[in-house]
Amino acid sequence: MLFSGPRPGNCHLQRFSVPFEYPVIFENRVLEAESSCLAWAIARREPERRHPFCAVLDEGLLAATPGLDERVRRYAEVHGEALELRGEPIRVPGGEAAKGDPALIGALQAAFAAAHLDRQAVVLAIGGGAALDAIGYAASSVHRGLRVVRMPSTVLSQCDGGVGVKNGVNAFSSKNFLGSFAPPYAVVNDRALLGTLPLREARAGMAEAVKVALIRDASFFEWLVQHAAELGEARPEPLFELVRRAALLHLEHIASAGDPFELGSARPLDYGHWSAHRLEIASGYELRHGEAVAIGMLLDARYAERAGYLDARELARISALLAALGLPRYHPALSERVDGRLGVLAGLDEFREHLGGALTVTLLRGVARPFEVNALDERLIEDAVAWLEAEARDGC
Repeated sequence: MLFSGPRPGNCHLQRFSVPFEYPVIFENRVLEAESSCLAWAIARREPERRHPFCAVLDEGLLAATPGLDERVRRYAEVHGEALELRGEPIRVPGGEAAKGDPALIGALQAAFAAAHLDRQAVVLAIGGGAALDAIGYAASSVHRGLRVVRMPSTVLSQCDGGVGVKNGVNAFSSKNFLGSFAPPYAVVNDRALLGTLPLREARAGMAEAVKVALIRDASFFEWLVQHAAELGEARPEPLFELVRRAALLHLEHIASAGDPFELGSARPLDYGHWSAHRLEIASGYELRHGEAVAIGMLLDARYAERAGYLDARELARISALLAALGLPRYHPALSERVDGRLGVLAGLDEFREHLGGALTVTLLRGVARPFEVNALDERLIEDAVAWLEAEARDGC
């Protein structure tokens, strides 16, 4: 029964809006002394004063780029009239270890307090998406929000998570159970950082570019198909073009879809994610986030094809693109069962709870033709899982 009671007579309805804006910069070799874009990103609103900041660095990135912490120190010295580095660069774990360590958030909060950061100070976060998520969550809770300048270091974070407004860590066996919506103060995508990535990591990040193309831009999907062979080898020029186009599409969606802080139940940017989050956990995080998203997108594409929404030729093109990019299209965790039921189906309940309201899942009628459903047929999910498993077994 729907509630239809009148608004109380003594109710005052308060309404206000707050505009948000932040620059997203695409540059190369940002920490070189002659580059001023990072200093500009930090100091642009108050150019007349020095800006205190803490640097927090992903340990995985540090291992791949020895001397990164020293380059940060040197950059702060060269641009000392605008920047004041407070303390030594802080190191945090990379990957899911950053999002799964309950002690990390408190340690970061303590470090920010020791550096005497105020609300106009900056946290410079350099690293992959998981590290940025944890750093951003900690920063958003200090003084109700420190300024965060992100320097994402992976394909996935440069084209998706690093340019958005969300932060979070895993807790209570759920992805991103704790978190906040906090737009960054600026984002600086440094092309040079992508050169540190292993091929598997570069490919995993491309899944989010495929996702945003599938829900928003057919021409970008065609570009991905045309350049799939080069992208599958992570060649620098097409890779950074993928990052740029995907990042701009994500930003356009956040700005124009009318729900940047996800107050509603629909979330097209999480296409393929209802199963992906559960797959990451079920695989013991053997699957990278982007790899799980690739499998989740293909699962939902097969579901849509079996339900009569998506043409079989479109399904085949999506599958072929994922394969050409070197992304997985199946993992044994997808077929695991709990008390006879597919374990991945628990992801539907978690997805609904995370969004709030009714279950809302994005499906496709075609490339760049998304629509929402409020229920999924478990029999068709079973069929889709069996199809993915058979395709993997047959080497398709």
